[in-house]
Amino acid sequence: MDRVTAGLPADAVTGTQTHFTLKRAFSAQAEGYLPFMTLFGVLGLLVSVLIVGNVVSGAVVSGHRHIGILKAIGYTPNQVVAVHLTMLSVPTALGTALGTLVGTLIAQPVLRIAFSGIETGTASLDVSPWLSLVCLLGLPALVLLTALIPALRAHRLPAARAISADSAPGTRRGLRVQRRLSGSRLPRALSLGMGQPFARPGRALLTMAAIALGVTTVTLTTGLTGTMLAYGESGKGEGGTLHVQVGSEAGGRTPPVLGDGEIERRLRAVPGVATVTARTFTKASLAGAGGTVFVDFYRGDRLDSAEPIVRGRRPNAPGEVAAGPAFLAQHGFAVGDRTTLHLEGRRLPVTFVGMLAQGNAQAMEATWQARDALAPRAEAIEYVVRLAPAADAQAARAAVAAIDPGLHPEPKGAGNAATTTVVGFSTVFTVLISAVAALGVFNTVLLNTRERRRDLGMLKSIGMTPRQVVLMTVISVAGPGLLAGLAGIPLGIAAHRLLLDHVGFIVFPESMKDVYHLP
Repeated sequence: MDRVTAGLPADAVTGTQTHFTLKRAFSAQAEGYLPFMTLFGVLGLLVSVLIVGNVVSGAVVSGHRHIGILKAIGYTPNQVVAVHLTMLSVPTALGTALGTLVGTLIAQPVLRIAFSGIETGTASLDVSPWLSLVCLLGLPALVLLTALIPALRAHRLPAARAISADSAPGTRRGLRVQRRLSGSRLPRALSLGMGQPFARPGRALLTMAAIALGVTTVTLTTGLTGTMLAYGESGKGEGGTLHVQVGSEAGGRTPPVLGDGEIERRLRAVPGVATVTARTFTKASLAGAGGTVFVDFYRGDRLDSAEPIVRGRRPNAPGEVAAGPAFLAQHGFAVGDRTTLHLEGRRLPVTFVGMLAQGNAQAMEATWQARDALAPRAEAIEYVVRLAPAADAQAARAAVAAIDPGLHPEPKGAGNAATTTVVGFSTVFTVLISAVAALGVFNTVLLNTRERRRDLGMLKSIGMTPRQVVLMTVISVAGPGLLAGLAGIPLGIAAHRLLLDHVGFIVFPESMKDVYHLP
């Protein structure tokens, strides 16, 4: 920069911008959603790995009798291992191919939404082929490695012992726990059920980890939904809000007959109207940056803005502006920085005095006095009319429309794109992860019941009722499930706070982060 500006007067350079800022501007919108997608993706992978380990190892363990029969009819130990690995490879290959195909198809619209409004030039938004290749090869390799450990154990198992290995495992630790519980005053069905996880501690721990991650995901999504809905409802007011668009010939609508000031005066006189804010905008050049930016000018009750200030304060002087985090990040500014706006030979030095919770990545907000200095001929194009809590919204809308044929009032829509996007895909991830975790629990109960069918027959023969059998089976997973669930709740709360603190396109106030309560 020193070499480029050598010999110029001291005040000739009004602003500078590096290519790093341009790089941030290119990817800012996509990176805003990246923390959400990364966290849910990691949770999904962890749950999948745990369930794969649990299901695959359990399938090999529960197939001991089959292993013994194969060995008895002449299969070698290596052939037995190959049989089990092949049996597991077929459904794994089918599931992996289907998952990779669906994931690749879903990625396309997600990328298009994330990069909407950004000039990508010739850059491709397609998913890299190596990602699909990693998925196609990675999960089968994980399944085979997971299955290899119990398969090698079956490799060493004699045929006679494998055929007779049809009852529940008799580990010393499990028996010691069962004896201690049987000496307590608990009903026998409860004590037997509570001792079952200790017979297969590895399986129990995998199931607990899957439940904990499932509860973490549900807790995280609950918090995200609460935060995003609170954000979508912020600033709407109890009585509702009307957006009154001012028609123009360029927009294909009838232009207003009355002047700007008279329209605002009559809007304030409508019964039930609490506040009125006028807005107009113009394009301006930002010193030191290529292209143009939009400057929104506000007049009236701007303190009731729907977009809260999360840092600093609102502009209240001609040389003060506020912008959202995306604008500040893409243009390399922070609250307190200064720059200069240029428009048709006019110059307006401005200072960023506040950061909005959100905002257009190419727009800033300013006062009406700044409009007088930079674009004095710009007329109001929109009025934001907030109604009192007891106001009749339909009557107010009709009264506003009757003021001038060039006014077009519409109620403010519920929510926004960010709320819909985040709540939508977090809900999809939660349903998928919860379903996988539930299937893991189902698989654990099924394997435990199948392994213990001889024990269950003996217990029934000495007087245990079917209801007691059901109670014992439920207790065997309810206890670990309760502990895992209690561990998942604080993890979900921590993930919620961590995620909201690293979203690039929105800065949430503390009131929107505090969504968890004891119930």
